[in-house]
Amino acid sequence: MPVQELSLQLPNRPGQMAEILRHLARERINIAAVSVDSTRTRGRIRLVVSDPDRVLQIMRQARIPVETRELITVALEDRPGSLLQALDLLAKHGVNILSITLLVTREQSRALVALSVDNHPKARRVLTEGGFLSQDPSHHITNADLLGVSPAIPSESVGMLL
Repeated sequence: MPVQELSLQLPNRPGQMAEILRHLARERINIAAVSVDSTRTRGRIRLVVSDPDRVLQIMRQARIPVETRELITVALEDRPGSLLQALDLLAKHGVNILSITLLVTREQSRALVALSVDNHPKARRVLTEGGFLSQDPSHHITNADLLGVSPAIPSESVGMLL
């Protein structure tokens, strides 16, 4: 079966995404990729999960609208320009990109997730208190750190979904 992406539109208010993830955790469904974007009133969550059929059932039972989209998995070399080559090829043939999701193999038992929030100081404080962020500034992750991590990920474990 091809890789499926699930897209959910929800009101943009605190706790909405947590509620979705609570449903998935309760059913022991793993998330391979997540993307969130929002306007002032609506949020969109895009997920690639271990069991999309089960998530569809769960969301329908919870009366949460969900759309599915089939994805094409493309293996790219871990070097500058490899994504550009794939996109140029598709554009040359009149194919429009609707979304891109990076799938990265977890290193040990931890995954890095970047969050966009509306109150950075509060989020940093709460996440630090919750043990998700280090209080030591030398342990804060930057974009440069992420670039430095990439070579440690085997190229065969990095997939690009177009």
